[in-house]
Amino acid sequence: MEGARMWDRTKVPGGDIAKAVWEDYEKLPKHDMKVEDPNPPHHAERNPLQAPHTAAESEAISAHLKRSLELMVAEIFSRARASSGSADIAAEPLRIRWVEAFFPFTSPSWELEVFWQGDWLEVLGSGVINQKIFTNSGMPDQLGWAFGIGLERIAMLLFEIPDIRLFWSRDERFLGQFKGVSDDLALMKRFVPFSKHPACYKDVAFWLRSTSSAAGGGTKMNSQDFHENDMMEIMRDIAGDTVEDVQAIDEFTHPKTGRKSLCYRINYRSLERTLTNDEANKYHDRVRKELVERFGVELR
Repeated sequence: MEGARMWDRTKVPGGDIAKAVWEDYEKLPKHDMKVEDPNPPHHAERNPLQAPHTAAESEAISAHLKRSLELMVAEIFSRARASSGSADIAAEPLRIRWVEAFFPFTSPSWELEVFWQGDWLEVLGSGVINQKIFTNSGMPDQLGWAFGIGLERIAMLLFEIPDIRLFWSRDERFLGQFKGVSDDLALMKRFVPFSKHPACYKDVAFWLRSTSSAAGGGTKMNSQDFHENDMMEIMRDIAGDTVEDVQAIDEFTHPKTGRKSLCYRINYRSLERTLTNDEANKYHDRVRKELVERFGVELR
């Protein structure tokens, strides 16, 4: 599911987008969640301001984005807590945090994470819309923000479903738990887990491709070459729903060369049967090969 909010320079008093956005921001309700947001409104290298925008415009739009999406998440998790059936979960204060991110169609960009049952869970990506999109669409005077969130992710939160692959399952043990809910929300309840097959964990570590620095002849990471979403795409392409989880477990930057190393832990687990170690190794070898061929990484 995607959404956006936009303003038009030609339709706000004096063309002052920042002032108009802040006025809209003040009309938004407040919430009682604890928000962690140590990030600046923009950062020249990590999360840059777009050239067509003033700092005041970007800051106002970013603030409106964050408050609006915080309110949406507050509603989602309030429902999740109410249906949890656990007094501890229902009483647990909601905590969220904003994390700087990179997306090709927004800048600056952020991911929103929620602390849920002892762990941080990413729920959506968002950012200030790339002005070229408006210009190329014949709307150069518009500015705004956008977000994307998976509908499955929302259902996972509301029903406490631990594995996204269950949504594509035909297993009656899963489907039978949600019959009638669309007609009567009072029937909404926590998902009751059923048995799983054993997991098979594999790690892959690699150096990101470096580029020569024009000044000084050194090297630096080409950060535009690789994003965590690229890793997820490779996993989907090669192993499909045989992959239950992918986690970044280590990140290291060499103090002398500036090269960056990443390590991911992949959990291969079939929903239907026990996956052998040989089968997992075959998937894993293809993943390693694809990382090299597509992104020029150096395996460790």
